[in-house]
Amino acid sequence: MTAKDTIQQGKAVLGIELGSTRIKAVLIDGDNAPIAQGSHTWENQLENGLWTYSIKSIWEGVQDCYATLRKDVMDQYGIELENLAAIGVSAMMHGYMAFNKNQEILVPFRTWRNTNTGKAAARLSELFNFNIPLRWSISHLYECIIDGESHVKDIDYLATLDAYIHWQLTGERVTGIGDASGMLPIDPDTKDYDEKMVKKFDTLVAPKGYPWKLRDILPKVLVAGQEAGCLTAKGAKLLDPSGHLKAGIPMCPPEGDAGTGMAATNAVRQRTGNVSCGTSSFSMIVLEKNLSQPYKSIDIVTTPDGAPVAMVHCNNCTSDINAWVNIFKECLEANGHKVDMGQLFVTLFQTALKGDPNCGGLMAYNYFSGEPVTGLDEGRPMIVRSPNDVFSLANFMRANLYGAVAVLKIGNDILFKDEKVQVDRLTGHGGFFTTPEVGQRILAAALNLPISVMKTAGEGGPWGMALLASYLVNSSKHQSLADFLDQKVFAGNKGTEVTPTTEEVEGFNAYIESYKKGLAIEQAAVQNKD
Repeated sequence: MTAKDTIQQGKAVLGIELGSTRIKAVLIDGDNAPIAQGSHTWENQLENGLWTYSIKSIWEGVQDCYATLRKDVMDQYGIELENLAAIGVSAMMHGYMAFNKNQEILVPFRTWRNTNTGKAAARLSELFNFNIPLRWSISHLYECIIDGESHVKDIDYLATLDAYIHWQLTGERVTGIGDASGMLPIDPDTKDYDEKMVKKFDTLVAPKGYPWKLRDILPKVLVAGQEAGCLTAKGAKLLDPSGHLKAGIPMCPPEGDAGTGMAATNAVRQRTGNVSCGTSSFSMIVLEKNLSQPYKSIDIVTTPDGAPVAMVHCNNCTSDINAWVNIFKECLEANGHKVDMGQLFVTLFQTALKGDPNCGGLMAYNYFSGEPVTGLDEGRPMIVRSPNDVFSLANFMRANLYGAVAVLKIGNDILFKDEKVQVDRLTGHGGFFTTPEVGQRILAAALNLPISVMKTAGEGGPWGMALLASYLVNSSKHQSLADFLDQKVFAGNKGTEVTPTTEEVEGFNAYIESYKKGLAIEQAAVQNKD
């Protein structure tokens, strides 16, 4: 069946993901290959000290993204997009969206990027004997309670961004288990919120006299492959204001971007993992057994089908690299050169490989925002060097690439060195890996492990979400998600692997030791911001 036939017969599957800087849509065919795409660029706003996106910007972004997808379909195939086999929605995980009974948002959306929940996260971690990160929904909720925010009593529904979008499109208050594991810890046996923790939380806040219990306001937990409702007439109009898209399309459980990254890299089996490097970065390792103890820098979440995963999440990754590349662009343009940004990135990334393995002594701190793994509530991007360091373009770029994955290195050392976690395959994806080999080689040196990148790495989260939607309607009876991905999507493709040299590993180790000592400089910059 041609791509045009697939679309005309309503057999294409759509995945949409709301990322930090782009909203992307990917349409796939019966072989799970992309056949059309759409996108919208947006940015978060810092309002009253908190990172947010407005409801208006969310829907304008989603609608524009879908409109560009419709245009791509029309441009390529000369037909209108009217019906689909299935739809899935994903978004940046965690955060806080609280609504009243009239479906009105009570306070502006608080994203994963906010680090104002320290007191709540610490108290809940102690109460649950489980690491509760700053960005998790339960941390935001309890921080609002601690801080005496008046809106808490009016909460009727507490959602993440993807759960909110799904709710508006289907009327269903549900979310995928991977996304749910970023709201409240999951019991791997029941594939639901941990009931003991639910009861502990309800007991903790009972003296406040709120009219709700925790389960009343959280979305229902679903696993990949379960039905999660259908696109309503209202939802179809929301997604496609032009009115061409039909209602009644099945929708799979919404997911967080961590879950879609696992699907997109075929990393849902035990002893597999993936590393996503974009605006933020995170590694996901599917565990064979529980860790020996809770760690503040390691989150326990799940795959889209509910298997426990050790996650190291870093708030910062490529933003400072992007800022520096833009400076080089301005410099070239000031000298009369027309700049191709894609080629400029490639050139500078390739130049980094010519630098010294230890970056000549240079260090780069890419902290646009706070970084919980290294204990920083706020960020101050900076380059640090001493007079005797080798300050060259190659070392400068290599230091920035090292800095982008330095916090990942710190967190993953606990897994690989202390907990002796074993990994058969670790796959990278995201913008950091766009230039062939460079990002792979840097990350391989950081983790002292072979890193694979697939040709589909650039498809990213929206493709992963489309795969989860395809699993809903195209999997065989009783076929596991891992088998579906192995047999119907990747068919043995494990990507291209890069193994680090001893010199590269030793160079990164030297860098990271200096980096950890230099964190005091970053801390001083934060403390003396005025």
